[in-house]
Amino acid sequence: MPFITYQSRNFRPSTIQIIRRARTICEEYAAQGLTLSLRQLYYQFVSRDWLANKQSEYSRLGDIVADARLAGLLDWDWLEDRGRQVTELGHWESPESIMDVVGRTYRVDKWQNQPKRVMVMVEKDALTGVFEGICNTLDVPLFACKGYPSASALWNIAYRRLRPYRRAGQECVILHFGDHDPSGIQMTEDLRTRLDQLSAGPVDVRRIALTMSQVRQYQPPPNPAKETDSRFESYRAEYGDESWELDALRPEVLVELVRTNVLALRDDAIWERDAAAEQTDRNMLVSVGEYWTLVSDFLETRNGSDFATRENQPEDDSYSMDEDEEEE
Repeated sequence: MPFITYQSRNFRPSTIQIIRRARTICEEYAAQGLTLSLRQLYYQFVSRDWLANKQSEYSRLGDIVADARLAGLLDWDWLEDRGRQVTELGHWESPESIMDVVGRTYRVDKWQNQPKRVMVMVEKDALTGVFEGICNTLDVPLFACKGYPSASALWNIAYRRLRPYRRAGQECVILHFGDHDPSGIQMTEDLRTRLDQLSAGPVDVRRIALTMSQVRQYQPPPNPAKETDSRFESYRAEYGDESWELDALRPEVLVELVRTNVLALRDDAIWERDAAAEQTDRNMLVSVGEYWTLVSDFLETRNGSDFATRENQPEDDSYSMDEDEEEE
């Protein structure tokens, strides 16, 4: 674990207490294979009454966490900035190494034979780290809407995914996760209306979170609803002046909501049949990687023989003549 000390710091006792609490929370989620964003860590502090729900406290926590990491008191892998990532091409040491990866990551589309097609949409890009693992496990696509998604993004989903699924006789189901605030509530209906139009047919868009029943059950910290939002008045008439962010739900709650709702839509008998066929193919590919030296020697011998045979054959213009005649 990378506890790396870059600079020595003398922290006040109150700051040490915050660092210890941050470590407790991060260790808890790391044990579940989850990496938190700073905002998720902050909401865990708020929900446990360790910090007030104020922007100034969020900023203060960010400064303390940054200093603690530099001082070697917090693991650098515990928190991530999901909005800033390095992208690059993959590289391999040898053909054997890529064959091993191909074999172990080979997948068939096990949703292809299912009666329903499922996709998860989450309002915030910062939550992809929480949703990614469970969506990959269940082999369902994940789309971070980043608020109201652009027309281009929705068109690509509707035209290139949902329309072909429907033509294949499958029902399309979108599981939507968003904030409980004036815009977040309306986003679910907006997605439904726009996807129906762009995919030329009904799309089953289901709001999975955040709902008022979940607010009452999990009691996430409230925020004032934005009065500047054009949907504020209609929201206040139904829900009042407070709003709640999706980030405030504990990550394991979000993971379980995805798991429960996806599995409820899946035909397990069909899934297990296709998964068994996938494993058979995967085992074969892994075997090719394990015996790569023999495969390589065989191909070199065969290709060398074919090359020598072609080299010794006389030139034959009949092919090009036939080709010219066919064009005429």
